[in-house]
Amino acid sequence: MTKKVAAKRSPVVFPKNRKILEQLGENIRLACKRRAYTQTLISERTGLGRLTIRKIEQGDPTVSIGHYVAVLSVLGLVEDFAQVANDDELGRKLQDIKLLGEQKRHSQ
Repeated sequence: MTKKVAAKRSPVVFPKNRKILEQLGENIRLACKRRAYTQTLISERTGLGRLTIRKIEQGDPTVSIGHYVAVLSVLGLVEDFAQVANDDELGRKLQDIKLLGEQKRHSQ
């Protein structure tokens, strides 16, 4: 029986979002420097290769989000990641609009 090997697909990342990933990578790189953590140290503590650490510091979109989390964990910053989308202002506004619309229908 032969196994089909799925072709690796690179994520489609638009320029604006690529800039955000690059900023994340720069933030991670600076956090490492502030702590005097080398790529080798981060590699040893995460089990990731130094090339992957370098890609993370560059904000490479092909690196798995789990790898970013592993590095943030070593830096003691993984809780910052947990805050992403925590305060969903747009989602609450959309929900409120829907709820107000339902309220108007019930009161008529």
